[in-house]
Amino acid sequence: MRINKFISSSGYSSRREADKLIEEGVVTLNGTTAVLGDVVEDDDVVTVNGNIIEHNNEIVYIALNKPRGITSTTDKKDKTNLVDFIGHKERIFHIGRLDKDSEGLILMTNDGDIVNDILRSEYEHEKEYIVRVDKFITDKFIRQMSEGVMIKDKMTKECFVEKMSEYYFRIILTEGMNRQIRKMCDQFNYRVFSLKRIRVMNITLDLPVGKWRNLTNNEITELKSRLKQNQK
Repeated sequence: MRINKFISSSGYSSRREADKLIEEGVVTLNGTTAVLGDVVEDDDVVTVNGNIIEHNNEIVYIALNKPRGITSTTDKKDKTNLVDFIGHKERIFHIGRLDKDSEGLILMTNDGDIVNDILRSEYEHEKEYIVRVDKFITDKFIRQMSEGVMIKDKMTKECFVEKMSEYYFRIILTEGMNRQIRKMCDQFNYRVFSLKRIRVMNITLDLPVGKWRNLTNNEITELKSRLKQNQK
């Protein structure tokens, strides 16, 4: 197994992040600094920053309803990190992010192979949100949001936006700029009071706040099928 896949399959990081760690020179193979393309055999010892990496044969896929106040990070120095919040026995990491002030669906796994495929913007994977703002939602606001918004010299992609009530709207994004919805609303002088993600691709939110569950076999099969189609 190539060393980047070995690291990602352990749940330590995604494969792309593993490549960066190797390039930074913090990965060793049997005591020697590893290079991209190294192959790991059964009895080999791999370390990252001096910590031995154990190969993980149990792949998990988790859906979490992240509460507000929890940070999308695996950094244990942050007391609000996702890993300690879940307390899972396997070493897992998040797929994408939800900012600390937002809540809703976030996927977690130790399968480093699928992370980048889900996050790559050119594949246009859908993420759906329910948003509450501070003032009456107009038809003009909905139209402007859906047509794309200029944020720091970059135009967001056209997207589906639907008014749900006077202060709530639904939005489906196919890209993942940092705090994108909040920044889009700011451009039209709307302030976001609450933001909840309710769907990532075929995975929908069906959990109380703060709870998590394993994805079903059908969900995993459908998810991987969509990723495979996009790769083609």
